[in-house]
Amino acid sequence: VQLMESGGGLAQPGGSMRLSCLVSGLTYSTWCMGWFRQDVGKERKYREKVAGIDSTGNTAVVENVKGRFTISVDNAKNTLYLQMNDLKPEDTSMYYCGVKRRGCWWEPGYAGMDYWGKGILVTISS
Repeated sequence: VQLMESGGGLAQPGGSMRLSCLVSGLTYSTWCMGWFRQDVGKERKYREKVAGIDSTGNTAVVENVKGRFTISVDNAKNTLYLQMNDLKPEDTSMYYCGVKRRGCWWEPGYAGMDYWGKGILVTISS
């Protein structure tokens, strides 16, 4: 399984940005896909959840991006998206997409994602 993020870069506060994650080689019939962030200079263990979606269409976003970020998937294009609106300087981070078999973190037994993209930098600054 390979994941490749795109769409990051520099945006101004209050602006919008859409991240994409092209997923190839996925054969899971049930899955969880998600977006995570890891601040520059921090170790991987500090990678934080941002938003997730499972193969049944359930979604979740963390509290501090509710109403601003939306996660979606286009199965025909094998692509995961994160639409980010009303961006804030504190949204600045490396963003990673991940995928795992079966359920997301709101399901019992979640133990992390199976595969990760390489990450993409999002910088929010005026």
